[in-house]
Amino acid sequence: MTGRVDVDALLRRMTLEEKIGQLSVLADSIRPFAFDVNPDSFQWGPERTREMIRAGQVGALFNGVGAAEGRELQRIAVEESRLGIPLLLGADVIHGMRTVFPIPLGESASFEPELAERTARAAAIEATREGLHWTFAPVVDVARDQRWGRVAETSGEDTYLSCEFARARVRGFQGPDLTADDSLLATLKHFAAYGAVGAGLDYNAVDLAPQTLHEVHLPPFKAAIEAGALTVMSSFNDINGVPATANRELLTGVLRDQWGFEGFVVSDYTSDFELIAHGYAADERQAAELSLNAGLDMSMQSGIFMDHLGALVEQGRVGVAAIDAAARRILDVKARMGLFENPYRSLNPAPPGPTPYLAAHDALAREAARRSVVMLKNQGELLPLRKSGQRIALIGPFARDRENLAGCWNIFGDASREIDLETGLRAALADPQSLQVVEGCGIEESLEGGIEAAVAAARQAEAVLLALGEPSVYSGEAQSRTQIVLPPAQQALAEAVIATGTPVVVLLRSGRALALSPALQSADAILATWFLGTQTGHAVADLVFGDHSPSARLPVSFPRDAGQQPYYYNHPSTGRPYTPEGLQAFRTRWREVDHSALYPFGHGLTYTRFDYGPVELDPAGLAWDGQLTVRARIANVGTRSGEEVVQLYVRDRIASRVRPIRELKRFQKIALAPGEGRVVEFTLDRSDLEFRSVDNRPIAEPGRFDVWIAPSATAGIAVSFELHPA
Repeated sequence: MTGRVDVDALLRRMTLEEKIGQLSVLADSIRPFAFDVNPDSFQWGPERTREMIRAGQVGALFNGVGAAEGRELQRIAVEESRLGIPLLLGADVIHGMRTVFPIPLGESASFEPELAERTARAAAIEATREGLHWTFAPVVDVARDQRWGRVAETSGEDTYLSCEFARARVRGFQGPDLTADDSLLATLKHFAAYGAVGAGLDYNAVDLAPQTLHEVHLPPFKAAIEAGALTVMSSFNDINGVPATANRELLTGVLRDQWGFEGFVVSDYTSDFELIAHGYAADERQAAELSLNAGLDMSMQSGIFMDHLGALVEQGRVGVAAIDAAARRILDVKARMGLFENPYRSLNPAPPGPTPYLAAHDALAREAARRSVVMLKNQGELLPLRKSGQRIALIGPFARDRENLAGCWNIFGDASREIDLETGLRAALADPQSLQVVEGCGIEESLEGGIEAAVAAARQAEAVLLALGEPSVYSGEAQSRTQIVLPPAQQALAEAVIATGTPVVVLLRSGRALALSPALQSADAILATWFLGTQTGHAVADLVFGDHSPSARLPVSFPRDAGQQPYYYNHPSTGRPYTPEGLQAFRTRWREVDHSALYPFGHGLTYTRFDYGPVELDPAGLAWDGQLTVRARIANVGTRSGEEVVQLYVRDRIASRVRPIRELKRFQKIALAPGEGRVVEFTLDRSDLEFRSVDNRPIAEPGRFDVWIAPSATAGIAVSFELHPA
């Protein structure tokens, strides 16, 4: 079928079986597949899959790759099925295809949504070139508990920051024209509140106040839908006792009735079938009934829609109108993507010769990686190191490691192009042999004589780069941790090396904020390098040797102790608020540690210093339907050029529901030369002061507010203004 399509006319021609066929996406058993991503991938073999395509019994396939093979699959769908409805071909392209960019958490540390838009665009170009139409990204969950393994896939703990990156990634994946060959349909996940699973335990229950759901966890989804997202993935978890995949209040009430969402909802991998294990459905048939009637349009991999919806219609348990509505939404998205007019879009074999964009994408990967690194500490201005005339020891299990450069959800990356730390550092040095490399220990195990060799290397060096952290398998789905600390073998190595007295720079690799041991905290300098992807080694060298100044800021709070989780900067005050003057009794505190972050949200250092002038307001108060300009002069008072992330926070002093002690409302990244200053302005209006009332309505209340322009969530001096009544 080619040309423009009338979806309603097409629906009238479809049999019930063909309509139901559009409601399933199955693992691609024909094209080269991404193994080890999900359990039990193939319930249907290649021949059976081809038969189902011919019979119109499947509407989409996922996690196979290859343009030539994809073109053959599409040919079967378009030329050999009765109605010629094209397939939708999807995959998990999370932070890059062949070129791997920093994990989303790391990229969000850049505080540059436009950077995320550029990397998503590059990923879309590569993915569509290899026969994909659709990605299961971005993750827009808000992650307030660092024990959760999927923090790595998010934009961190703040709702406003998550909204900005959600919009950017949707724009990047999809581009300006959904029908273009290089447009990759985005999927928002996981709907909803997956980041709020109890104790940070993956797949766990979510017990959440409706106001918190609407204030904290839903806004990034709404922002991304407003940016043009047309597919949403339901989450594994239940919310207040109702599994998300069968949650009509969310899938129909919020998405369609309140937000006007026009796309379709796909289940997470077998999450509809898992209603049985939740204890919400008695069997597969009831699970299919509950999911479809709640507003789920497409079942991923379980097969329960294709197996049971026909009988459910016959029994009157599911209406034909509900089947039609789901099929119409899926067909409409395919039509918007131009698949009926051009079913072979994104399925043209690549021309012979070198891939034209690789050099540009490598350059972008290097830029994105270095703009994602957060300098947490730089005591005595140890960094940057010198490229010549300095003996440097690179010590640690990640010094030469190539298995843990990309991080979790890297299933298509080209490992042959990845640059490890040793390679990148040696390439930057005037004399590559001035770098001595010693592993010291394995990632999780000690090495015989390893610590002794590391100590000897540290004593011979003038500076140590200590490459420590988590392996990539500690992050991602089903990788929750009770103790967000380094493995004991690495802790022992750190203690021994730091004890030598040689200045130490910790290169900390992780997919979450970690609780740092006293030894690590005592290091002279610490760089949070996350998982940086293809260009890791070159990007770290760019920063370590001062070719570029660190410019990223923390999107998550680094706790003092793992036991503080969940910890996030924008918590309520409580009636006995924490005070920073030590461990006072009868205050909101832990017995062992201050109830504050070791490194707060928004924190990050550069190779220069910035001075913040007083905050000014224009006018002095905010009229009900007016605007308020908040400004401050920021000056570079150091000796090097640098970039500063200027952050604006607000606090509602008195409200009918307890409000957070601060909330990020705006940010702006500026570059200043030494001695240069700039006035940074932000504009607020009443919508920025809204919250959910006790009866869960969006409201703003007249009264006094504090506002900060500051370099982090705990810095700055507040000024106050009044929101005047109407």
